Amino acid sequence: MTAPRITVNGTEAPISPAAPHTTALDFLRERGLTGTKEGCAEGECGACAILVARPGTNEPTDWVAVNACLLPAAALDGQEVVTSEGLATAGASGTPGTLHPVQEEMAVRGGSQCGYCTPGFVCSMAAEYYRPDRCAHPDPAGGIDPEHGPNGFDLHALSGNLCRCTGYRPIRDAAFAVGAPADEDPLARRREQSPPVPVATEYVRGGSAFLRRNTLGETLRLLRERPDAVVVAGSTDWGVEVNIRARRADCVIAVDRLPELRELRVGSDSIEIGAALTLTEIERRLDGRVPLLAELFPQFASRLIRNGATLGGNLGTGSPIGDSPPVLLALEASVVLADADGERQVPLAEYFTGYRQSVRRPGELIRAVRVPLPLSPVVAFHKIAKRRFDDISSVAVAFALDVEDGIVRRARIGLGGVAATPIRALATEEALEGRPWTAETVEAAARVLRTEGTPMNDQRASAAYRSAMLGQSLVKLYAQTTEAVSS
Repeated sequence: MTAPRITVNGTEAPISPAAPHTTALDFLRERGLTGTKEGCAEGECGACAILVARPGTNEPTDWVAVNACLLPAAALDGQEVVTSEGLATAGASGTPGTLHPVQEEMAVRGGSQCGYCTPGFVCSMAAEYYRPDRCAHPDPAGGIDPEHGPNGFDLHALSGNLCRCTGYRPIRDAAFAVGAPADEDPLARRREQSPPVPVATEYVRGGSAFLRRNTLGETLRLLRERPDAVVVAGSTDWGVEVNIRARRADCVIAVDRLPELRELRVGSDSIEIGAALTLTEIERRLDGRVPLLAELFPQFASRLIRNGATLGGNLGTGSPIGDSPPVLLALEASVVLADADGERQVPLAEYFTGYRQSVRRPGELIRAVRVPLPLSPVVAFHKIAKRRFDDISSVAVAFALDVEDGIVRRARIGLGGVAATPIRALATEEALEGRPWTAETVEAAARVLRTEGTPMNDQRASAAYRSAMLGQSLVKLYAQTTEAVSS
């Protein structure tokens, strides 16, 4: 193994002497790249956004925006990073001092005031600027689409970036004004080349270690030797622990680049999703094939987080308010657990055993999530939170129903935020199955749904509110789907 290094704005930089827990944000700032800012230190504000070259969906390489405050610098060993400083010379004409087209539009349209958040906005905007399948977006009937520009720019690409003084209209104007990358744009041409090859990493300093192996087998043997190690993929959860709670680990093992954890297979009876695929990768590769997951993705944190977060990580933390477990419970998904001795498949309904606890044993990791086929046709994901997007859910409800000839033949309902673990609403499922899909049936089942789980009072919502939202969620589903089912 060679000494860990990161290519930053076209120049290789050694990670040493940074500690293994040092974030990419601190690493970059210590090198004088102070455009990358710390705002919240938990992936909420986007001031720290940078671009990373990752395996592409429609091109060999995609430029992906991520939160530098959450990623350990060592996690970027062997990878290519571009910061706001590097955009001007790397992504425009290549002439020093020339603004990148995104920077130019932000400047001329008044998209920056104090400037603190601007570099993060610019990096997130640049990732969308270079999205290979971005194309002209037709105006909807009756006016302008407020979330998609005529240039195909998806404003949700900026959902993880906050601005406290400029206001979002000029930033939106800048986003909707950018054109297509020029033919000579170096970062656009970089997309046509292969992404950086994953490298094995062994970075030990001050008694702590950051380790990455090339294969799943090597990783599982390492986990057997170090069952106390913290396993990370996108580090969107562990990064918060490091920054906010000052957590440190003697050993961190990265699994994000393992090829065995990055496969997506569609078979005749199931879809298998690799545990280390990011949510953005899953969303783009499935392309709506699983409608319930398609409803989940836009409501799961921000694009910056989804560019790093994984299903394996969301399930591995065991959080009762994770957004993916209710959806996967409604889909009757299973997790494939692997250790050095082999694999086993566990239904997700049997995976959680207590608050942030599961059947996963020491030395075992999640290799994949399996979703059985065929899929139920009536689905919905309702996330009740204080904000429309990029928020922690107070209650999350996922529905998957089979309704034939006006009768509910099968019902699966996953709940989050109402118990110590994500749960199935088994009593409500029973109250629906075999009964007509009518307002009377729904109202009776909604009364049952209000009693499911053990909701509690906290700063996000009261127990009474959570119970009320459970019942209302089923009523909302009926209102939304009655016409579609009857037709």
